[in-house]
Amino acid sequence: MSQQIGYASADQSVGHSAQKTGFKRILGLGSLLAVAVGLVVSQGVMVLMLQGAGIAGLGFIIPLALGFILALTYVVSFSELSLMIPRAGSLSSYTEVAIGHFPAILSVFSGYVVVAMFALSAELLLVDFIIEKIYPGIFPPMSVGFGLLAIFTVLNLMGIDLFAKLQSALAFIMVVVLLMLGLSAVFGIVQPHPEGIDMTSSWNPLGGEVITLVALAIWGFVGAEFVCPLVEESKNPERNIPRSMTLGVTIIFVTIAIYCLGALFYIPADTLASSPLPHYDFAKAVFGDVGLTFLAIAAVTATCSTVNTSLAAIPRMLYGMAQNGQAFPQLKKLTPGTKTPWVAVLFVAAVTGLPMIVMGDNPDAIGLLLISAAIAWLLAYIITHINVIALRRRYPQLHRPYKTPWYPLPQIVGIAGMIYAVVYASPAPELSGQIFGAAGAVLVIVSVIAIAWIKLVMKKPLFKPEPIEKALKAE
Repeated sequence: MSQQIGYASADQSVGHSAQKTGFKRILGLGSLLAVAVGLVVSQGVMVLMLQGAGIAGLGFIIPLALGFILALTYVVSFSELSLMIPRAGSLSSYTEVAIGHFPAILSVFSGYVVVAMFALSAELLLVDFIIEKIYPGIFPPMSVGFGLLAIFTVLNLMGIDLFAKLQSALAFIMVVVLLMLGLSAVFGIVQPHPEGIDMTSSWNPLGGEVITLVALAIWGFVGAEFVCPLVEESKNPERNIPRSMTLGVTIIFVTIAIYCLGALFYIPADTLASSPLPHYDFAKAVFGDVGLTFLAIAAVTATCSTVNTSLAAIPRMLYGMAQNGQAFPQLKKLTPGTKTPWVAVLFVAAVTGLPMIVMGDNPDAIGLLLISAAIAWLLAYIITHINVIALRRRYPQLHRPYKTPWYPLPQIVGIAGMIYAVVYASPAPELSGQIFGAAGAVLVIVSVIAIAWIKLVMKKPLFKPEPIEKALKAE
């Protein structure tokens, strides 16, 4: 195949794809920005970031900044790939033409579907716990979590335009609430800063503990790439896809930094580090009992935003995989009116609810599984960076609406940083065996299923890349 072949721009490719699939291109920069922010800032992130600030004090700004830099590396890689191959399948579509079907299936199922099972389950359980703590006895156990899952499943089945309106509102409320909480704490607007809190006692910018917290800080930035499966429904994707992710992780960095700094003014560092619900302690210390209502709003909107984004993006990844023959063909079924991949939406909702039923009484187990599955998420990022390098070598003349600045430095830094984060993913040595054991089990199970599917159903080689035309051709 000649590498001099000219290809359509991303807008033209997306337009052609939209005609074939029936997707509507209605998502502007604001909607995509809401997706980039809304998936990342969850209750789990709110808890982990405060615990990191408790461990390192003011020194947490260093791992937070390093995590932000690593996030920018995956942003540029996903931007290049998503506009070069503008398909709803996202990572699976990029990977199958870069390094083959096996890593394509492995990256999406282990890095997104399995992670969603535990991330969304933990998020819904956490909102259930926090509402019960703020308003004890008002709601039956698990009713808030399952209620929100049911509501947003139905809303996502009703179409992407309704999703966009909801997501924009949820993301705006969530960021505003977190910034109000952080700024009120930093400037002591509502209540004066307590005496006796030493914010510099654990400050050691060169300490090894601070640097190892990069592994924790990176969790505050994963997920902005969820805009990429929505590329076929995006307006002006050449501009809006990269901008939404870049603005998203930047807003997240600023918001988290202010939020953590504010907490250090009111809560002793050791309390933040050890508390299972540090955001509860933070809100109550800043605003008193009124702050608990404030926290309830932040918790519910964060959870709703995360669930809403996941139920929009992950089903479209599965839809794209079904289009590529990498998953059951039922997953590419669309509703006649709203053109929503309804089977995939129901599948993601089902795998989210199952761990809630099984482990609802043991949230600590879900926390461990979440860290384990998050290792697989970083594996997906490593594969993304490898995809960029592989496609640059195989198709150097291919039209790229967006090209990574300073290539291949962001990819090299990203791969090294993600490997580092995986190595230090365990929060405690005694938990390493359980965490890496669970992560290994997840990867082995997904790998066996992927190998069986590719060999027995697809009847194709595991690591032979598909021609680039296959990914660019909309069905």
